[in-house]
Amino acid sequence: MKFDKLKCGITGHTGILGRELIKNNNLKFIKFKGDITKKKDIKKWLQNNPIDIIIHLAAIVPTNIVKKKFTYANKVNYIGTKLLVDEIIKYKKIRWLFYSSTSHVYKFTRRKISETSIIKPSSKYGLTKLKGENYIKKKLKKKISFCIGRIFSYTSVNQIKSYIVPSIINKAKSKKKQIFFKNTNHVRDFLCVSDICRAIKILIDKKSTGIYNIGSGNKVLISDIIKLIFTSYNKKYFIKNTLKQTCLVANNSKIKRLNWLPTKNIEAIVKELL
Repeated sequence: MKFDKLKCGITGHTGILGRELIKNNNLKFIKFKGDITKKKDIKKWLQNNPIDIIIHLAAIVPTNIVKKKFTYANKVNYIGTKLLVDEIIKYKKIRWLFYSSTSHVYKFTRRKISETSIIKPSSKYGLTKLKGENYIKKKLKKKISFCIGRIFSYTSVNQIKSYIVPSIINKAKSKKKQIFFKNTNHVRDFLCVSDICRAIKILIDKKSTGIYNIGSGNKVLISDIIKLIFTSYNKKYFIKNTLKQTCLVANNSKIKRLNWLPTKNIEAIVKELL
C-alpha cells in the first residue's frame, strides 16, 4: 500500500508545523487531541483509530520557555515521547514514525553541521529532544521503522513574539525612536514553514529512515535580519555584542539527495512577514 493511502496519526496538529502539514498534504490525518503526557490518552487514541504511520510534532519549543519551565517541558518533550513509543510498541500496527527533533541537539560550530556531527545540546530544549531521539533509537530499533528530522531555525507569521524574527519585527513597530539590541552576532539557518513541511512529506513518500537535517544550509546573521527589518520600517537601532558568536547551520546534502531544496531565502521569508 502506498504511503499516501495510509492513515496518519499526528500529534501537535494545532502547532505551526502541524497546521501547515495538514493543510498541504493528501494524507488521511487522525489528530491526537489528548494530553501527550498521559498514557491513557495515547492508548485510547491508538486503540480507537486505524493508524498506520505517526508524525510526532507535539512539543514545547520556545527555548526561553523551556528554560524557565524545564520540568514541564521535559515532561511534554521527553516523557510524552517515551509514553508514545511504549504504546506504539504494544499497538504493533504502526509501520513508521516521524519524530520532529531540532538542530539544538548539536554543539555550536562554525562548520556546517552534518547528521554525524558532535552531539552536545546547545539548549535545554535540545536536551529534551535528544532524550526523545535516544529513546526512539533504543526502543524501536529493528521493531518499527522511524525517521528523525532535525529541524533548524524557521519563522512564521503565526509564531509568538518570543521567537527571534517576530520579536525583531515587534520592536521595529514600536513607537520608540531608538532601539537597542544586545548580542546579535549569532549565525543561524532559516527556513520557511512550507519548506519544512515539504521536506517531511518527501521523507514520508520515500519511507525514509534514520536521521535527516532539515535546514537551508545558508548562514544568516541575526544582525543582518535586524538590518533588513529596521530598514523596511526606516527605524534606527543600535547593537552591542559582548558574547562569543554561536553558529548552527545545516549540512543538508543528505536530504537534498531526496530531491528537496529550500525555495525561499531569508530576504523572501522576512518580506512575507512584513
